[in-house]
Amino acid sequence: MQATQYIYLIAGMVLAALIAFTTTPAVRVLAYKIGAIDVPKDERRMHKQPTPLIGGLAIFAAFVLASLAFCEITPELIAIYVGGLIIVTVGILDDVFNINAWLKLLAQIGVALIAVSQGVVVEYINLFGTYISFGVWSIPITVIWIVGLTNAINLIDGLDGLACGVSAICSISLLLVMLIKGEYVVALLTAIVVGSCLGFLPFNSNPAKIFMGDTGALFLGYTMAVISVTGVFKLHTVISFMIPLSIFGLPLCDTAFAFIRRIAHGKSPFSADRGHLHHRLIDMGFNTKQSVRILYAICGILGTSAIMFTEEYFARALIIIIAGFAIFLVNFLIMRHQEDRAKMGLELTDKAKTDAKPIDAKKPVKTTDGGVK
Repeated sequence: MQATQYIYLIAGMVLAALIAFTTTPAVRVLAYKIGAIDVPKDERRMHKQPTPLIGGLAIFAAFVLASLAFCEITPELIAIYVGGLIIVTVGILDDVFNINAWLKLLAQIGVALIAVSQGVVVEYINLFGTYISFGVWSIPITVIWIVGLTNAINLIDGLDGLACGVSAICSISLLLVMLIKGEYVVALLTAIVVGSCLGFLPFNSNPAKIFMGDTGALFLGYTMAVISVTGVFKLHTVISFMIPLSIFGLPLCDTAFAFIRRIAHGKSPFSADRGHLHHRLIDMGFNTKQSVRILYAICGILGTSAIMFTEEYFARALIIIIAGFAIFLVNFLIMRHQEDRAKMGLELTDKAKTDAKPIDAKKPVKTTDGGVK
């Protein structure tokens, strides 16, 4: 890539961030006017005060305006514009009226087919140098990928800043992969997604002033799915399919476990519950900020491994994944005990403070010189 292309990429990201940041307050006012307010009426919701929704409208506006300014109109971009407009409209209706989950699924399948009609298709994967063509299964596999990732981002949207931050991290990982492979067109689109997320995140971080709602979660999931098919799945790496699976590993695993859990309990896979990863962390005693940061770290580690897969450093990628898992496991074993969490210097929730045992100041403690005090 030439220096000019890098400048345009950075400028597109900055413009998207500025548009998202400056339009979010107006979207917040609109949310109050149309009644798109999330009232905490059950135990799944972690916020305590009614909070405006449809923040994703600012993300959508930022992406559209920035991409119109910096990108050439391609069939893939048309798919994002048309499908994105439909999915954002469905998201707004859901944020206001709470529409049926099956109706949302139908809309997701519809926009996935729009993407397919514009040539966004997973035609093959490269498995250790052998190209496996999907043939007639290309379209169903593409639709499943787009719908699956769209739902994954939507389902992980359970804490302040979680889905927006995870989308930003996934997009940054995707951007780095595209830069490594010299895919400037896709990299520019991805940079604009990153900017759109980062511009909205200050309003969405704990304590959130606005949620992006289904409006933003569905749009981000759909857009990243289309971009990943256009860019990542068509890379000529030895195991190209591992790259998107690593990048989006966190939301995909959370969604897969949620569907399995619900079906195992005889419920609809689209029925809401309180068993997501972020709920588990909250139930362990972590507060919202701590839970979000833990999941950010996991997402970042998986994204780093995807970069290693891109350069075909399989051993290094596995080392990163194993090391990350080991670190997470060690910290999990320590932090599951309230008293140990306090010793780590972590801020406790009110419930955790009540449950935690006070540290005994009279108990002898070893000093650095080998003595005790």
